[in-house]
Amino acid sequence: MSRSTHQALADERNASVEIYINGEFFPRHEAKVSVFDSGFLVGDGVWEGLRLHHGRFAFLDRHMNRLFAGLAATGIDVGMTRDGVIEALRATVDRNDMHDDVHVRLMVTRGDKKTPSQHPSNCVGGPNVVIIAEHKAADPAVLASGISLFTATVRRPPPDTLDQRLNCHSKMHEVIALIQAVEAGADEALMLDPTGAVATCNATNFFIVREGGVWTSTGHYNLNGITRQVVLEIAPQAGLTAHEKPFSLTDVYSADEVFVTGTFAGLTPVVSVDGRTIGNGGPGPLTARLRDLYHEAVEADVTR
Repeated sequence: MSRSTHQALADERNASVEIYINGEFFPRHEAKVSVFDSGFLVGDGVWEGLRLHHGRFAFLDRHMNRLFAGLAATGIDVGMTRDGVIEALRATVDRNDMHDDVHVRLMVTRGDKKTPSQHPSNCVGGPNVVIIAEHKAADPAVLASGISLFTATVRRPPPDTLDQRLNCHSKMHEVIALIQAVEAGADEALMLDPTGAVATCNATNFFIVREGGVWTSTGHYNLNGITRQVVLEIAPQAGLTAHEKPFSLTDVYSADEVFVTGTFAGLTPVVSVDGRTIGNGGPGPLTARLRDLYHEAVEADVTR
């Protein structure tokens, strides 16, 4: 059975959560958007994933910066101010009496269309704003044993095709890459950029530890990950230099340690790539140290 960086412990409370849709709340089984929604029809929307820690959203300013940059790039008017979006997020977790180990997905689409078509002029009314908050604690078994990756044949497209720094609803290339990886017996997919350099994973950002530093891709072909950026900032505290640079699979196979990053699980160790064992085949000490530093950064942010 494959593992996932988004694998969570089961929580029966999620059956009764209420979902925010355009300013109203609905029981989970009644939460719906129209089949004419732009996101459903053509993947026209942007989203954010946030974590609630001690009743506060971790790195909220960074998430809002990325959200509104995405809205500007796509020309979607969310119909709310930045403070209005934060108030909606807060109302959702308060409504569900949530405090810790909570994952929140905020989605904004261009809105409903009068007919199935790409053209934005076919939208009627305003955008659709949906917030789903769930009780989600990362499965400690995944963090303890690590995951395996397989390099997919699907490449990350260049910015002039679909800018991968845009957190948009169009994820089919990532889904196909993940399917390839799972069918090859791995847990998740590693993806290359158009030049053949390592880019990112299907749902997380990718790091290697080698030569006294942490290496990640140039950033031109991957999501502008917030956890990724925090790791680059805290690396010196672990005695590591931080590098955003092109590197190949050859560098990956001989790395001392490998890990991936994301908002949900933080740092997840990788123990094999394309069947090659990384390091000693288990989570590495520097990955563990960086994970501790990341948790400290989360604590510092929510108490600031």
